[in-house]
Amino acid sequence: MLSRLINFLKACWRPSSGHHVHTGSDTAGRQDGLLWYKDSGQHLIGDFSMAVVQANNLLEDQSQIESGSLSLLDSGPYGTFVGVYDGHGGPETSRYINNHLFQNLKRFTTEQNSVSVDVIKKAFQATEEGFLSVVAKQWPMNPQIAAVGSCCLVGLICGGTLYVANLGDSRAVLGRVVRATGEVLAVQLSAEHNASQESVRQELHAMHPDDPQIVVLKHNVWRVKGLIQISRSIGDVYLKKTEFNKAPLYAKFRLREPFTRPILSPDPSIYVHELQPDDQFLIFASDGLWEHMTNQEAVVIVQNSPHNGSARRLVKTALHEAAKKREMRYSDLKKIDRGVRRHFHDDITVIILFLDSNLVSRASSLRGPTISLRGAGVSLPTKTLAPCARPTELGTT
Repeated sequence: MLSRLINFLKACWRPSSGHHVHTGSDTAGRQDGLLWYKDSGQHLIGDFSMAVVQANNLLEDQSQIESGSLSLLDSGPYGTFVGVYDGHGGPETSRYINNHLFQNLKRFTTEQNSVSVDVIKKAFQATEEGFLSVVAKQWPMNPQIAAVGSCCLVGLICGGTLYVANLGDSRAVLGRVVRATGEVLAVQLSAEHNASQESVRQELHAMHPDDPQIVVLKHNVWRVKGLIQISRSIGDVYLKKTEFNKAPLYAKFRLREPFTRPILSPDPSIYVHELQPDDQFLIFASDGLWEHMTNQEAVVIVQNSPHNGSARRLVKTALHEAAKKREMRYSDLKKIDRGVRRHFHDDITVIILFLDSNLVSRASSLRGPTISLRGAGVSLPTKTLAPCARPTELGTT
């Protein structure tokens, strides 16, 4: 039965030619089929590890790590920035965030000469407004861009203070050692905005008291207006501005009644935490990872393994679990190409920051090393899609 399903899906998605393993210097990471990884590097206050596995025909996860000056001036403040952007409906929004959010943050940090909750909120808002202008410009010839959006998870460390800002259901988890026992404890630092959570449904009902259909249980999944699982995002303009919720947008995205207030919100939840000596590492990952493991399982794997390759280790653990759920071997899962692979797991992005407590308190004045690195996926050949599939229809959240 499984083999027939795979053969059917392959008829719709034509796989690219063979995968390649890149060896030699891994300054910009290495590629192994659909898996890209940077096993080890140094940020301002410790080591980092990063890995991405592609499942969609077009990689919808985007990610970055930036370490050094957080302003447009070399004089600082200095810190480390991590971004995980889990796109849905297509890669356009997550790519836009990857290209603009950190630059917006640096601009507002320069204006205020400091990092703050206000600076982060302004950077998110400027990114949202920038993508809205892209949608407005492209609407006449590409109206489906109004239905593309992205979750957005940001971690920012400056001067011993950690800021975690989130839209959607990506997740940041802290690994903290309990001194009395030596065990590692998982502490979730990000609030999630998925309609599967009762608190999110209650929030939506409170914001839209005149709309009893604001959340709908559809195929045993709670969805906002029966369309999307998350309640906050960048993009998804079709659920924020009624002028983009009409033809020629596909009928499946159009609501029967116009709306007067935005249905989805671009406002991030922000958590501020003063780092402690017992705080060992931070895991930032898209929802694709958390579908296959718990917070505690993830921190135990990281704590009990070498720093080198830790992100790749988490990704491979998730892939083994995805294969197990479908009663297949990991070696067989690896043979399934992107596009078809999305029916077995989502794009998965993991970035792990290890924290050197001796450096944390001096982070705002430290100057190096300077890092700017983005996660990568397989390159796209000229023709990959048969007429029966569109890339923007893959992996809708």
